[in-house]
Amino acid sequence: MTIRVLLADDQALLRSAFRVLVDSEPDMEVVGEASDGAEAVRLAGEQRPDVVLMDIRMPGTDGLAATRLISDDPALAQVRVVILTTFEVDDYVVQSLRAGASGFLGKGSEPDELLSAIRVAAGGEALLSPAATKGLIARFLAQGDGDDRHDPARSDRLGTLTGREREVLVQVAGGHSNDEIAERLEVSPLTVKTHVNRAMAKLGARDRAQLVVIAYESGLVRPRVD
Repeated sequence: MTIRVLLADDQALLRSAFRVLVDSEPDMEVVGEASDGAEAVRLAGEQRPDVVLMDIRMPGTDGLAATRLISDDPALAQVRVVILTTFEVDDYVVQSLRAGASGFLGKGSEPDELLSAIRVAAGGEALLSPAATKGLIARFLAQGDGDDRHDPARSDRLGTLTGREREVLVQVAGGHSNDEIAERLEVSPLTVKTHVNRAMAKLGARDRAQLVVIAYESGLVRPRVD
């Protein structure tokens, strides 16, 4: 299967470099380029890419607004957005994940990291390393008192989860992979994947990244200061 990629960045030189890199892979192809968020949304609707590499800072409709528009469109439910940031964790990361992004990647990443990120996102996983998750938690801490951020509706929906699904959600929020969670809970990775998928369905999460946000917004997991 060929992974269809849409590039959204206001820097033509950077888009060109990404295109050369992506098109050099036998299992990938660039299906469009956008110089701003509005164009990215339009092309996403026309081309139905598997993955959008979205620069967060663009003129006019920025990457955050474009991500939200793509994520809110039921016809584009299979499109995964990977936010490109100057730093792995910046002021926009939490907002990006809330808007529906599957994860984020630093613009200074190595070519192999970028290609791997595209494959991970296309496979339905989230780009949230333990380091990135810690940064995400730090942003929640920086935004003030935890109780002010909790979404009561999402807290209520946690009642639909089984005990094991809640356990798995806590582990996901800690930035652990399926294999790590399986080892911690002494179950198979396939069982963990099943619980993660069921939790996403019950909570209306697009992917693993959204589960992390929900876990903190609902109050199931509370940030700790060491």
